[in-house]
Amino acid sequence: MSDLFNFRTIFWDGDNAVIIEQTKLPLTEEYLPINDYRVLNDAILRLAVRGAPAIGIAGVFGAALAAKEFVRLPREQFRAKLAEAMREIASVRPTAVNLRWGIRRVEQVLSGLRDADNEAVYAALRQLGQDILDEDIAMCKAIGKFGAELLPDDCTAITHCNAGGLATGGFGTALGVFFAAHLAGKKVKVFADETRPLLQGARLTTWELMRAGIEVTLITDNMAAHLMKTRKIDCCVTGADRIAVNGDAANKIGTYGLAVSANYHKVPFYVAAPYSTLDGETASGKDIPIEERNPAEVTEGFGRRTAPAGVKVWSPAFDVTPAELISAIITEKGVHRKPYNFGN
Repeated sequence: MSDLFNFRTIFWDGDNAVIIEQTKLPLTEEYLPINDYRVLNDAILRLAVRGAPAIGIAGVFGAALAAKEFVRLPREQFRAKLAEAMREIASVRPTAVNLRWGIRRVEQVLSGLRDADNEAVYAALRQLGQDILDEDIAMCKAIGKFGAELLPDDCTAITHCNAGGLATGGFGTALGVFFAAHLAGKKVKVFADETRPLLQGARLTTWELMRAGIEVTLITDNMAAHLMKTRKIDCCVTGADRIAVNGDAANKIGTYGLAVSANYHKVPFYVAAPYSTLDGETASGKDIPIEERNPAEVTEGFGRRTAPAGVKVWSPAFDVTPAELISAIITEKGVHRKPYNFGN
């Protein structure tokens, strides 16, 4: 990886998982060591580690931390406690399929270690976390390569939320497309939606793009349609938290509106995501569960009240973009176009 990307999202340090504390970015770059899977669950819930691929990796790291905690128990009790912890981990955030995918990878390893002792199980799960982290970085680079080929040599794009190295093991999905194009010598300019209510675009996407030397302009979410009407925009590129068999894609709330505007203004709308985000068990977007967040994220964002006390709040974290609005889905296996069919 180029030294332009000189931070790590999640990694092992001894027997600890370590994450970059994303709630403190961009003001403070702080790494948080974690030795308890419950603490890691909380970090996922409060978005200290976030992004579908990254929380899939974090789920595996959490399973390994649980195995470490219970390693001195008798084998049957160890297995029961580990299974309980894995159920807890898988339920922390319901929309992103990668968390469940990671736990399924853990289950596959455990099924091959039925007669192994507890220490061997812990070692295997710790290695699995590292393997998946390495796989993810390689997949992101492949996504970036395929996606960069879709961009003109002089490209002005829009993105929503954060789908960069901070949302993955490293390099990123949607931002990985821009990084790869930049490294290939293309001139890339990006407009980043701020992404209400937690401002992942303002806090994280701009931070990553500026570190990489890519020109980025921050806009509020409700400026995107006017931007596409008044400026030449070559494409929109976003990530995804779950993609259904028919190509419907769940992503951060506001993505659907961006796709509608892009379709109206005849701007290509691309989704970049690894195959681990494709859910072969979900037929369409209407079957994707949508997480709802704490109303305080809307009424008291970043510690300051911005709405009257007692006001009703509806705060879905994600929306679903119908497949017909998606020009292409970019994965590590190539560029997929309509009609989409990601069944097993």
